[in-house]
Amino acid sequence: MAMWQGAMDNRGFQQGSFNSFQSSSSDEDLMDIPGTAMDFSMRDDVPPLDGEIEEDKSYNGGGLGSSHRMMDFLEEPIPGVGTYDDFNTIDWVREKSRDRDRHREITNKSKESTWALIHSVSDAFSGWLLMLLIGLLSGSLAGLIDISAHWMTDLKEGICTAGLWFNHEHCCWNSKHVTFENRDECPEWNSWSQLIISTDEGAFAYIVNYFMYVLWALLFAFLAVSLVKVFAPYACGSGIPEIKTILSGFIIRGYLGKWTLIIKTITLVLAVSSGLSLGKEGPLVHVACCCGNILCHCFNKYRKNEAKRREVLSAAAAAGVSVAFGAPIGGVLFSLEEVSYYFPLKTLWRSFFAALVAAFTLRSINPFGNSRLVLFYVEFHTPWHLFELVPFILLGIFGGLWGALFIRTNIAWCRKRKTTQLGKYPVVEVLVVTAITAILAFPNEYTRMSTSELISELFNDCGLLDSSKLCDYENRFNTSKAGELPDRPAGVGVYSAMWQLALTLILKIIITIFTFGMKVPSGLFIPSMAVGAIAGRLLGVGMEQLAYYHHDWTIFNSWCSQGADCITPGLYAMVGAAACLGGVTRMTVSLVVIMFELTGGLEYIVPLMAAAMTSKWVADALGREGIYDAHIRLNGYPFLEAKEEFAHKTLAMDVMKPRRNDPSLTVLTQDSMTVEDIETIISETTYSGFPVVVSRESQRLVGFVLRRDLIISIENARKKQDGVVSTSIIYFTEHSPPMPPYTPPTLKLRNILDLSPFTVTDLTPMEIVVDIFRKLGLRQCLVTHNGRLLGIITKKDVLKHIAQMANQDPDSILFN
Repeated sequence: MAMWQGAMDNRGFQQGSFNSFQSSSSDEDLMDIPGTAMDFSMRDDVPPLDGEIEEDKSYNGGGLGSSHRMMDFLEEPIPGVGTYDDFNTIDWVREKSRDRDRHREITNKSKESTWALIHSVSDAFSGWLLMLLIGLLSGSLAGLIDISAHWMTDLKEGICTAGLWFNHEHCCWNSKHVTFENRDECPEWNSWSQLIISTDEGAFAYIVNYFMYVLWALLFAFLAVSLVKVFAPYACGSGIPEIKTILSGFIIRGYLGKWTLIIKTITLVLAVSSGLSLGKEGPLVHVACCCGNILCHCFNKYRKNEAKRREVLSAAAAAGVSVAFGAPIGGVLFSLEEVSYYFPLKTLWRSFFAALVAAFTLRSINPFGNSRLVLFYVEFHTPWHLFELVPFILLGIFGGLWGALFIRTNIAWCRKRKTTQLGKYPVVEVLVVTAITAILAFPNEYTRMSTSELISELFNDCGLLDSSKLCDYENRFNTSKAGELPDRPAGVGVYSAMWQLALTLILKIIITIFTFGMKVPSGLFIPSMAVGAIAGRLLGVGMEQLAYYHHDWTIFNSWCSQGADCITPGLYAMVGAAACLGGVTRMTVSLVVIMFELTGGLEYIVPLMAAAMTSKWVADALGREGIYDAHIRLNGYPFLEAKEEFAHKTLAMDVMKPRRNDPSLTVLTQDSMTVEDIETIISETTYSGFPVVVSRESQRLVGFVLRRDLIISIENARKKQDGVVSTSIIYFTEHSPPMPPYTPPTLKLRNILDLSPFTVTDLTPMEIVVDIFRKLGLRQCLVTHNGRLLGIITKKDVLKHIAQMANQDPDSILFN
């Protein structure tokens, strides 16, 4: 039969006597991670996290014995038994059961001695200590990335002669020659034209600065893509789709390893500094999860249990968003709403603590020198008015349309990258996109600056001390009686800035489509926020001028009198940023909280909620998937989306394998198969596990055994026990029957048998089966009829069935 199709290759464990059992599978060669093909034959830079297995009578071992004496050689744990192959899904039920047994044993022993009591207390405290370490490491790395990226971004335009390690802003802080109008110009900061041709004026100086800007951008991008390609292919992309899949129980060895962490940290700085339309916020979640995964090795409780480790990774994701946006509460909600698959109350508390420590660490480093956690923190003081909900909702509609457009076009481009020759030349692709971005960006000051600085400028509420073109109003220094700046007619600088921002909006919309998914670290939060912030600022300035020149209109005269401060364009930019980010990611609650924490104003929650909800409705009407779910489906990961309802009236018998006219189900019998028989089945199939029945005739179910556990147990028996030969009988029963004299010793493997596999009847509705898979995290479910085994349903079968019912390609699901 075609049971468990697409099961993962077990080559990492077929050694010694199993070298001849190399199985071929369509999944074993290459796998695509955000737009690039990667060879998974390389070994993980971190030893398998579950390599050491805890003693557990339910899952480790079997026995080897003769007809007179059964000798259980698995009383001591065998490394590897009860663990998982790469690109396989964990068994959540088994992992939770093992953790409960471990906790029960520690609790019972704590009553026996003082040392055992101390061990019990330290075990309980270890989770909080781990959260503390994750927060400290994540916050420190985020501060390092922020400082380095700021300095290297300014390096494209010049250097500070007072100290090469100063960026442009810090260089001019202590200068005595800075004027109010030209606060960014000081003799200590020299552009490249000043250094090369000793002048900063004229066409030739402009060309020199232009050339150096493009050259530095290409150099940074080349270093980033080269390091990723050579040392850590997993360091590309944002990492959030893969982290969502890992948190759902999937195993990708090395994706959260130390080399990935080191290379992603370095290349993230390079990619952001190159000026590409990408952000560092999404990759910071990947960086924080790498920190959590590596630190888990220091604690046995988390190193040996895949389910417990995923609780830690959920908390690490919260810490990553906390340092990315300076939003600890938003980080916890992001982890709960967007990435986590299993999020118990204990994980909520620990996520909050990890996010708190991470934010505190970043605040202590103070990377931007403004005592804030992010570059674009703002405070608005003008209240909004009810009529303004109309433009806020319009921004929500724009955000939903932009989100749906971006997802469709970006997925189409990434699919083209996967299926054509383009995917074979990642370095060339990155350099071409970088060159186009840099050449088009330099002439426009709003595309030349970093995207975070652009968002900061767009969010800014113009005050008396602002010298930006966006604040170049007529009657600039006139204030109202309350000391507030009233709405004023736009000056030449504002109109010039509007044209430049319109061109910036077009460039950002187009170039981001081709940038996200390249083989460099690339986040989507900042580019999406930039698109929305530009649209919002344009609309906000338009509303401001409309209110100024037509304050006697019915819609304005009740609340906006002449000389009053009615409209805040920066608020429109912030609402637009939330709308576009919500349209792309489909976040709602966490998005509003993150934006609220960025502004520090409770009174703007309603506009943000209106825009976020509208953008989600509009985007969902045009396509149900957010960008991360779309990339998960593009890469064929086995992710069961908990938010979607299964409404079709199919039965388990319609989905199970084998189908009609298929070969019969491959099963093992409990007491009649030899070592050679089972080795033959292993060598001829690629299934990840086998049902065990009483006999082929009765098909009465006994249990389920994993292929990996079989291979390791038989191989270990051949090495450690004399007399085990190909004709030795394998027993999955409690006791072996008496054997004639001179027969080879029998091999007892009952202890690796799962005696309580999940089963459903053949008439069980598929909506119930899908719910079981989602809520219990199952890998497979056996189908019976009147106690007789009929077939098997795997997670991959469920995903293929859902895709088929949605008129999608079921063969896009690659892994189980």
